[in-house]
Amino acid sequence: MKYRILLLVLLAALLMACGNQSQGTQSEIETPVSVQELKKSSISKMINTTGTALATYSIVLNAEMSGFYNLQNNPSTGKPFKLGDVVKKGQLIVRLEDKEYENGIALESRKLSLEIAEQEQSKQKALYEKGGVTLSEMRNTEVRVTNARYDLENAMLSLEKMKVKAPFDGVIVSLPYYTPQSKVSQGSEMVGLMAYSRMYMEINLPESAIQYVQPNQPVYITHYILSQDTLSGIISELSPAISTETRTFRGKILIDNNQLKLRPGMFVKADIVVDKAESAIVIPKEVVISRRNRKYVYVVEKSTAILREIQTGLEDEDNIEVTRGLNENDNLIIRGYETLRENSRVKVLK
Repeated sequence: MKYRILLLVLLAALLMACGNQSQGTQSEIETPVSVQELKKSSISKMINTTGTALATYSIVLNAEMSGFYNLQNNPSTGKPFKLGDVVKKGQLIVRLEDKEYENGIALESRKLSLEIAEQEQSKQKALYEKGGVTLSEMRNTEVRVTNARYDLENAMLSLEKMKVKAPFDGVIVSLPYYTPQSKVSQGSEMVGLMAYSRMYMEINLPESAIQYVQPNQPVYITHYILSQDTLSGIISELSPAISTETRTFRGKILIDNNQLKLRPGMFVKADIVVDKAESAIVIPKEVVISRRNRKYVYVVEKSTAILREIQTGLEDEDNIEVTRGLNENDNLIIRGYETLRENSRVKVLK
């Protein structure tokens, strides 16, 4: 009997030991996680909008007079101007020729008339100083000089109408084809120019943004075909009035496009920077756990997952600023946190 009792006691002790060993093994299971050592960085609060980027200056030049078409050579290439060529202000692009018209202006004759009038004026002035002519006679020569000068200037202006010149630095965006030396009529389109080293876009912002968006705020401009390039811009104008139909207000953004990467007419995205935090703790939004209007994240301390309550500030599309609850050099769990509990044992993956 005593032998049976002793055997039962030993068996019970063995079972308890196995149970404790099993529980100990379960409690020591480590969940694999990935961590990010926190470093301070910057984060910006942005308001997003879209719009069409337009050239700051755009013009279509038409023929002011009729004449025979003569497309000029581009000095930088030695070949006739073509679409996409860069031109400088005042550069001659097209010359119209009409000998009959030019002869009718009689430019050389008008130059000679001015020269004769000036000589007569000098002569009359010398005579007046000696008392040889009256003041009225001398002043009449001044009138003739003035009229001759106006006649010459008008003649030169008339000849300039036969020249199509760039009114500003820009790029040729349209250039209708005409057979060389063919007669073109007055009003015919000659060339279209755009200057887009600086561009602008008109925007419509929701009423809720009016308290955040201010003139001179920086703007980041992106386009889907320029995924690696972000252009800089600035809020240049804002309307104080809200549309009663759309509940939006209008504004304008100036865009720096010195390298001409952005083209007129492109549909772009604009991120307006309305606030910015420097030297802040910034974490991915996706790791934040929300419970009963509170926010938490997991950090690793001595191979253990610790749940930290945090307070947040600015946020962008992917990240959020932590204003309280985390410190620099904390090891934030960024993968594997979904199944964790407070004080879970973890294994940090390299």
